[in-house]
Amino acid sequence: MTRNTSARRRRAAPSRFERAGRRAAALQRPRVVLALVLVLGLVSVMLLDGYLRAEVLGDRRVRTDAAYDKVPQRILDGGPILTSANGSLRTQSVPKKTIVLTFDDGPDATYTEKVLKILADNDVDGTFFLVGSMIARHPGIVKDMVAQGNEVGLHTFTHVDLSYQSDARVKRELTQTQLALAGAAGITTKLVRAPYSSEASAIDNYSWPVYKKLGAMGYTSVFVDTDSDDWKKPGVSKIVQWATPKKTKGASVLFHDAGGNRDQTLKALPKYIKKMKAKGYTFTTVSGAMAKSAAQNGSARNGSAQESGAQGPGTQDAGGQAGGAQRSGQVPGGAAAPQGTPPSSGTNASGGGAQNVEQAAHSKATGTTLYEGKALIAAVAIAEWTVPTLAVFLAVVGVAVMARFAMMLVLARRHYRQRNKRRFSWGPPVTRPVSVIVPAYNEKECIANTLNSLAQSTHPIEIIVVDDGSTDGTKEIAESLGLPNVRVIRQENAGKPAALNNGVRNASHDIVVMMDGDTVFEPDTVRQLVQPFAASEIGAVAGNAKVGNRNTVIGAWQHIEYVMGFNLDRRMYDLLRCMPTIPGAIGAFRRQAVLEVGGMSEDTLAEDTDITVAMHRAGWRVVYQEHARAWTEAPASLKQLWSQRYRWSYGTMQALWKHRKSLVDKGPSGRFGRVGMPLVVLFQIVTPVFAPLIDLFTVYSMIFVDFKASLLAWLAVLGIQLVCAAYAFRLDGERYRYLWMLPLQQIAYRQMMYLVLIHSSITALTGGRLRWQKLKRTGEVGTPTGVGR
Repeated sequence: MTRNTSARRRRAAPSRFERAGRRAAALQRPRVVLALVLVLGLVSVMLLDGYLRAEVLGDRRVRTDAAYDKVPQRILDGGPILTSANGSLRTQSVPKKTIVLTFDDGPDATYTEKVLKILADNDVDGTFFLVGSMIARHPGIVKDMVAQGNEVGLHTFTHVDLSYQSDARVKRELTQTQLALAGAAGITTKLVRAPYSSEASAIDNYSWPVYKKLGAMGYTSVFVDTDSDDWKKPGVSKIVQWATPKKTKGASVLFHDAGGNRDQTLKALPKYIKKMKAKGYTFTTVSGAMAKSAAQNGSARNGSAQESGAQGPGTQDAGGQAGGAQRSGQVPGGAAAPQGTPPSSGTNASGGGAQNVEQAAHSKATGTTLYEGKALIAAVAIAEWTVPTLAVFLAVVGVAVMARFAMMLVLARRHYRQRNKRRFSWGPPVTRPVSVIVPAYNEKECIANTLNSLAQSTHPIEIIVVDDGSTDGTKEIAESLGLPNVRVIRQENAGKPAALNNGVRNASHDIVVMMDGDTVFEPDTVRQLVQPFAASEIGAVAGNAKVGNRNTVIGAWQHIEYVMGFNLDRRMYDLLRCMPTIPGAIGAFRRQAVLEVGGMSEDTLAEDTDITVAMHRAGWRVVYQEHARAWTEAPASLKQLWSQRYRWSYGTMQALWKHRKSLVDKGPSGRFGRVGMPLVVLFQIVTPVFAPLIDLFTVYSMIFVDFKASLLAWLAVLGIQLVCAAYAFRLDGERYRYLWMLPLQQIAYRQMMYLVLIHSSITALTGGRLRWQKLKRTGEVGTPTGVGR
C-alpha cells in the first residue's frame, strides 16, 4: 500500500530528473531546426560560391563554324550596334574617326582599376561589359567605374554561350547581372554583349534567335569592329596594330580587363590612345557614339529615331520628339526597363531629369531591384569570405587529423610493445579482494548474465548491486540467483552517479571496480584490471570495453569504433598521461581517490569523464589496461544510439567546461589541461563538428568540379583510416572481417555521429540540460565464451 502511494506521489510531483527531461524534450525540436538551418545555410553559401565561379550550373560549351544563311544580309554587313525599333532589328555604325573602347570580362581586382586609371589619365571614357558574378565579387570597382563617367553593359552572369541556353536561362543570366549591377552601382543598363561574340558578320543561325530575343527584351547588343586580340598576349606592338581601324573608319574596339594576365594590355592601352588621338580620333562610349551618329543625320525623323536608340531600345516616345536633348548634348532619362530585367525607377542614373549622353544606357535602380541587388552583393560577400576561410580551416583540420593518425599509430605501437614485454610488471601482483559495484536500473534482461559472469571471477571480489529504484524486478532477480558475496542495496531512484556513490560508501575494500548493469566480464577481467594498482601513483584504470552484439550492421559499426577508440586513442592518451575517460562499462579506482575528489558528480551527464579529469587534477595517474576486457550491449537501434551518443557528447562538453581551470593549473592537472584537454576538444569536438563540411566539400567537388580527383582523394583518406583500423584490430586480436563495413560506416554511421555532436554543441551553446536516459536492453550479450568474434 505504501509503495502504491509513493508511486502516486511521484506522478503528482515529478522528480528534478523528470522535470529536466521534459524541458529538454521541449527544447529539442527548435535545436534540430537550428542545426538543419545551419547546414542548409552552409550548403546555400557553397552553391552560391560555386555558381559565381561557374562550377555550379556552369556551361563551357562554345559554338564555332555554324551556318548563317538564316541571318539577314543587312545585319551581317551592318555596324556593331544592334538595336530594336518597332519590332525590327537594325544595325548602327560608329561615326568616322571615333573610337568606342570596350572592355570585356571584368571587373578584375588586379587589372580593372589600373585600366580605369589609364582612362582617367588620358581623359577617355570606355564601355565595360561586365560579368555579373564578377560584379558581385568586386562591387566597389564597378561603383568607381560608373562614377568616373564610364558606361557599363551586361556580359551575362556566368559567361556562358547564350546560343546553347534556354529562354529562361538567358533571361536569368541577364536579370541576375542587372541585380548585381544595381547592388554595386545603383543602376541598370540597356547594353549587352553576348560572350564569345565578335563582329556582326559572325552572327550565325544559332545566335541570331538570341539577338532577336534580346532586342524584344529591350536590349541593345554591341559587337566589335576591331579586335585587339590582347588575350593572345602577342606583344604590345601587335595589340596596338590589331586594334587600329583602317583609314579613318570609326570602330568599336575590343580589349580585355580580366580573364587572365593583362600586363600587355596595360602597356598597350596608353600607347594606343595617344596614337589614335594623334590621328585625330575622339573616344566615346557606345551611347556617345549613337548620339553622335544621330546628331550627324539631317533628317528630323531619322535624328529622332537614332536618338531614341541612344536612350535605349523601346524608349522612343510616340511623337519621336528628342531634338531638344540632342541639341543640348543630353537625352531624356526615364527609359522603360527592358522586359525580363529588374524594373528601373523611371529616372536617370544621376538622379536628375536628364543624363550625360555617354551614360545614356544607364537607368537608376530603385525599389525592389535596388534592395534585391544589395542583398545579392551581401550574400556574395558572405560566400566570398566564408568558403575560402572554411577551405583553409578544413585544410588545417585535415592536416591535424592526418598528424593525429600518425601519432596514434606510433604511440599505439610503443604502448603495445611496452606493456606486452615478458619482463613488464606494475609491481608485486595485486591479490587482495576488491569490491565490484553494479548500478542497476530496470536491468531485468541483463542483470543475471552480469552477476553470473562476476561469479566466475578468478580474483576475490565482493559484489555490490545498487538497485536505483527499479520497477521491473531487477532487485528480486539479483537476490534469487543465490550467488555468494553478493549484496543488493535498494535506493530511491536518484540516478547512476548516486548509485555508484552509494556503492563506494558501502564497499569493504580499498579498490572498487565499477561496471554497468548490462556488462559481462571475462573470468580474468578483474584480476587484469587491478594489477596496475601495484604502482602507488595510479589512482584509476580504464579497461577494454568490447561490443558483444556486433553481428548487426549497427553493432558492427560500433564494434569498429570501440576497437579503434580504445586501442589507438587510449593507448596514445595513456603514454601522454592524459587519459580523458574511464569507460562506465569497466573501470577500477582506489576508493581513497574517489572519496578524495568528492565521488561521482551529478554536475554532468558524463560522470565517467568528470571523475577521470578530477583524478588527474588531484594528482593521480590514470592508465589503460588492454587485457581487462568487458563485453557490453551496444544500442541496437539508431534511435537508441542517437540518445546514448547525444548524452555522451553533451556530458563530455559539460565535464571539460567544468574543469576548464586545469588549463592554468600546475603539475598533473596542468598537464591534462594543456595536453589532454586540447586533444579532446580538437579531435572529439571541433574536428567532428566540422568534419561534415569536409564531406560536403567532397560531394560538391565530385558533382561540380572534378569527380575523379575528388573520389581519389576520398579513397585515399579512407585507405588511411582502413590502415589505422586494421592495425587496431591486430593489436586487439580481432578478426578483420568486420572491416568491410568501414566504407559504409564512413558514409552513414559517421554522418549520424556528426549530427549528434552538432546537436549536442547547439544544446550546450543554448544552455539546455538533459536527464539520464535509460536505453532499452535485450540481454543478448551473455558470457564471453558465447560471444561470436
